[in-house]
Amino acid sequence: MALFSFIFGALIGSFLNVVINRLPLKESAVFPRSYCPKCNHKIFWYHNIPIFSYIFLKGKCAYCQKSISINYLVVELLSAFLTLALFLKIGLELNLFLSLVFFYTLIVLSFIDFKYKAVPDYLLLIVFLLSFFITEFSLIDALKASCILLGAFVILNFLITFYIQNIKAKILKDESLKTQQALGEGDFPILAAIGVVLGLKGAFVAIFLSSIFAIIPSIYFNIKKKDIQTPYIPYLVLGFIVEYFFNISRVFN
Repeated sequence: MALFSFIFGALIGSFLNVVINRLPLKESAVFPRSYCPKCNHKIFWYHNIPIFSYIFLKGKCAYCQKSISINYLVVELLSAFLTLALFLKIGLELNLFLSLVFFYTLIVLSFIDFKYKAVPDYLLLIVFLLSFFITEFSLIDALKASCILLGAFVILNFLITFYIQNIKAKILKDESLKTQQALGEGDFPILAAIGVVLGLKGAFVAIFLSSIFAIIPSIYFNIKKKDIQTPYIPYLVLGFIVEYFFNISRVFN
């Protein structure tokens, strides 16, 4: 069953890649069948085996030989390992299915945000609603943790945004900073879901970890690519995953 869960996760990961690429373009995730994003050639099944095809083809299209983003491989591996980890953690129960949908949606949100720096609102709603079904906390405790967490970050977002728009913009004489937000609107539903699932203490640990994970990429994008906007959802999700499976917050008991 463990091997089956890994293979199943890899197959789902292949489908998630299609969703990630087509959803922002408002294209069907089912039809037409998979095609190369560079030459538009339809991909036959033997060139579309999760994980193995990417490695065998050395990350290139079998038809035009142009490079394919490593994100395809990362999504398939991430989906496979998360499916295996959730199966080992939860077992073959109804909550496993709900947890899988929750984590798969987080993967889709992360990679869409990383590429477009904007995510569909309905996916955020799905994550938030599902969080109440997979949490181990009572409804009242989950809501309390979520509201406290959101309240703290609304205030923090206001203070940092005020600094960026009114102080930093004047110091650097950069007009583009006057519309810059510290956190994106899509970050808040993810924060709320993290609070629901992990509780207040676990959520703060996950957010602390996400900040650490985001430091180096944000510096790189700022210096090398002159991009001051760093998508934060991928790092929030990464911090959440680490805390969810390794329960680092238990050391603070």
